[in-house]
Amino acid sequence: MSNQPLTAEERAQIEARILALETEHHDLDDVIARIALDPTQDQLQLRRLKKKKLLLKDLIARLRDQLIPDIIA
Repeated sequence: MSNQPLTAEERAQIEARILALETEHHDLDDVIARIALDPTQDQLQLRRLKKKKLLLKDLIARLRDQLIPDIIA
């Protein structure tokens, strides 16, 4: 990222992306909970969903970091 502050449009785009990713993350959480209740479900699929959920969490954190301005120390 550059040292330039975000424009209002860029900030709004990042915030909208975060909201969409948070929704997807929450939805995955619900799916994982339902699948985990059924021991006959594919454990590989469950692990893949959990990995995707973690990747979403990391992406959300990176996007939030972009919203915080750099402080020159």
